[in-house]
Amino acid sequence: MIIDRDGNTTIITQEKISIIDLVKKIEADYVTYKKTHLVINLTSLNKISLQDIIEFLRISNTHRNDKKSFVLVSEKVDLNEMPDEIVVVPTMQEAFDIIEMEDIERDLDF
Repeated sequence: MIIDRDGNTTIITQEKISIIDLVKKIEADYVTYKKTHLVINLTSLNKISLQDIIEFLRISNTHRNDKKSFVLVSEKVDLNEMPDEIVVVPTMQEAFDIIEMEDIERDLDF
């Protein structure tokens, strides 16, 4: 797991650990990420199932309730199958675009 910061955004790139282990690690270290937007980069994975994405749902809900964006990045999923409660985009640029749009919505109280 590689952790980078870009302004008020933390980018976690999955390298070698499983999705379940990644989720557990993020949850264990959550206080470190709580005050920043979170982008989880899963582009290094060859295959991602709907169940893998659902593993992130609890973290996503917690983070979004704290008024911060939570975005998963993977081009290897069927975006039409993704639950509405979690944001999944195919590129890092789209992840930053989502964060920017959600920041504007929060500023306007949407």
